[in-house]
Amino acid sequence: MPDTPHLDQIASPDDLKNRNLDFLKAVADELRAETIDAVSVTGGHLGAGLGVVEMTVALHHVFDTPSDILIWDVGHQCYPHKILTGRRDRIRTLRQGGGLSGFTKRSESDYDPFGAAHASTSISAGLGFAVGRDLKHEEGRKVVAVIGDGSMSAGMAYEAMNNAGDMKKDLIVILNDNDMSIAPPVGAMSHYFARQVSSKSYNSIRKLGKGVAEALGVKEHARRAEEYLRGMAMGGTLFEEMGFRYVGPIDGHDMDQLVAVLRNVRDAGEGPILIHAVTQKGKGYAPAEAADDKYHGVAKFNVVTGEQQKKKAASPSYTGVFANALIQLAESDDKICAVTGAMPGGTGVDKFAARFPDRAFDVGIAEQHAVTFAAGLAAEGMKPYAAIYSTFLQRGYDQVVHDVAIQSLPVRFAIDRAGLVGADGATHAGAFDVGYMGALPGMVVMAAADEAELARMVATANEIDDRPSAFRYPRGEGLGVEIPKELIPLEIGKGRIVREGSGVAILSFGARLGEVLKSAEELAAYGLSPTVADARFAKPLDHDLIRSLVREHEVLITIEEGAMGGFGAFVLHFLAEDGALDAGVKIRTMTLPDVFQDQDSPYAMYETAGLNAKHITAKVLDALGRQAEAAAALA
Repeated sequence: MPDTPHLDQIASPDDLKNRNLDFLKAVADELRAETIDAVSVTGGHLGAGLGVVEMTVALHHVFDTPSDILIWDVGHQCYPHKILTGRRDRIRTLRQGGGLSGFTKRSESDYDPFGAAHASTSISAGLGFAVGRDLKHEEGRKVVAVIGDGSMSAGMAYEAMNNAGDMKKDLIVILNDNDMSIAPPVGAMSHYFARQVSSKSYNSIRKLGKGVAEALGVKEHARRAEEYLRGMAMGGTLFEEMGFRYVGPIDGHDMDQLVAVLRNVRDAGEGPILIHAVTQKGKGYAPAEAADDKYHGVAKFNVVTGEQQKKKAASPSYTGVFANALIQLAESDDKICAVTGAMPGGTGVDKFAARFPDRAFDVGIAEQHAVTFAAGLAAEGMKPYAAIYSTFLQRGYDQVVHDVAIQSLPVRFAIDRAGLVGADGATHAGAFDVGYMGALPGMVVMAAADEAELARMVATANEIDDRPSAFRYPRGEGLGVEIPKELIPLEIGKGRIVREGSGVAILSFGARLGEVLKSAEELAAYGLSPTVADARFAKPLDHDLIRSLVREHEVLITIEEGAMGGFGAFVLHFLAEDGALDAGVKIRTMTLPDVFQDQDSPYAMYETAGLNAKHITAKVLDALGRQAEAAAALA
């Protein structure tokens, strides 16, 4: 544990008020050490938080939180904020079951006024807070939104800025520039200018100048002259055009400058203001500063060496299997392209890019654009694979509907992180894609039961050239199944029997198949020998397979790693329309529960969801009327 005599005096942001700059700097140094030590125990998003330590201290010193609203975009950088806002005693429970969320969360603290885990929402939410404040006539309260430069690649940020600039509400946006370096500082003169343009005296002169310009009829000329000079010095013309007063760039690690500028803009009260703060991800921790990804997301690690304690994988990851299969196909098909939205490493597109740099495209945090860009590629005769996490694809659903599905364009959606994802919790769970993709006419929807099936689904999608398709797969390691050297496409809409049995049939869609097979072994102890089938497709359904399972078995269980309204609902709809329900077969569906589950280990989350082997066993026994044995199976 680090020595933190100054930080120990901070129980809440109130304890930062009326403190001198030397004390604030000492708190920041100790806060950085505390953050590093905590994340070394829990794992999590380290680099972003280290980059905003001084900013976090300065914000809570200058503003009256939680009365003043402070919103952290995405939330990757919120760990120092949590330490300062009464959660230090729980900071080593980050991202653990029953512990603190890795993101801001309204139910966790009054200091988290808005939950965030997806990018580019902060300015929109901040504007909502500002308008609500004014409608309640609480004009003295301030609203601050901190947004990273990566999040500024999303159109939503500009939509919000355009609206905020038009409404002219009192709103402060801090652009945390830690990577793109939109307009880096150019020395002491730039720092001096930034402080001056945020000061009361400058604003008074500016207002006076506006009045004189209006009286002389040269208002537009004066505005253009000021904008030209400030744009040359600071690169703020874009933000000025959108109706924001631009301040910066400033050094986001200089406490003296931060406090001075934040005080000035706090007291300005003149419409929306944007502060451009240049920071360094991983600041103050050498291994993070040296890393290419600035230690964005880390496992538990040794604080001294920076070595991460990553478990050696026994099997290849599903993401790696997807990437390798796509590369294999692309060797002989020059139309194959890969598209991702700011997640090349997370989706495996980085591996594809290393082999085919001209056919790999990272479009930034812009899922809507990614989908329509892929649609354009498909319309031009290319074979785009849009590799996007399930939870992020939700952001581009309108484009999936209008730009892909309605036009029957053969975009291939590689839906990574399907199902529950563990430490990132509800905001990153891939729970809904089966329902929202399966609802679209013409869409082919697949789910991989293991890594061999995934590799074949990549090849299957490559052969579908008259309509869109999607295949989903989970985070983490595969089951250790051997991947065939020749990737033979699957027959569209056809499942498979994995285990022959009688009496009971279990129809699995996706990666729960391993747990289903474990359950089949357990059921043998109860005198049962279930048939196990892998549906492979949720759309089109294998009608013949489903009919045979219903006809030949007393009980049919469907299971999936998705929310209600997905695969099981499709099966029930088909059986109802087909008249099979009249035969008296007992049908049960197993889905994710109708709640947003908090973070935990993936196994524990599936245990809570009731989708592990023992739950499948209990479901079968209960359907057969053997309730006592079902209860015992769960014990």
